[in-house]
Amino acid sequence: MSEAGTAGAPTVRGAVELPAIVPSFLARPTRPALTILLAYLTTILGSLMLAAIIQSVAPQSESPDFSQLSGGAALFALIIFAPVVETLIMAAVLSLLLRFVGAVPAILLSSVGWGVAHSVQAATWGLVIWWPFLIFSTLFVVWRQRSLAWGLFMPFIVHALQNTLPALAVAYPDRFGGLV
Repeated sequence: MSEAGTAGAPTVRGAVELPAIVPSFLARPTRPALTILLAYLTTILGSLMLAAIIQSVAPQSESPDFSQLSGGAALFALIIFAPVVETLIMAAVLSLLLRFVGAVPAILLSSVGWGVAHSVQAATWGLVIWWPFLIFSTLFVVWRQRSLAWGLFMPFIVHALQNTLPALAVAYPDRFGGLV
């Protein structure tokens, strides 16, 4: 077993090697609260930037349809249910991929796969979704070194935070419709 790289860091099995471009808060399973905050800011700001670019290039592009959801059902579906289910699916796929390819190809394949899956509902949505799933996938791969529970918890909580503003806009469009 090896140390994670910082004094007092948890012991991890076989540290994952990620490119130097990956920020340290994503590359090491340490400081969970700070990681959650920085990962959330990275996902939401990246998503908003990608959405703005897509909107400026293709203003008539189709958006995902959540019209069947409202109020508490929308909040539950988007903040709890979708992140739980998608994290479990992502974890299973990544665990399988990691048996055959390294961490970086597994993370990239996962994020592209989630982009394609979300494009089924709205073509350009996948162009925005791949980014947060790049972060979620990285979180799973890195934090599962500590334990499977950490590997599941970290991407779930960041995903739930990522979905909070859109969920509020869907649940209460009159009050929060301008958020996203």
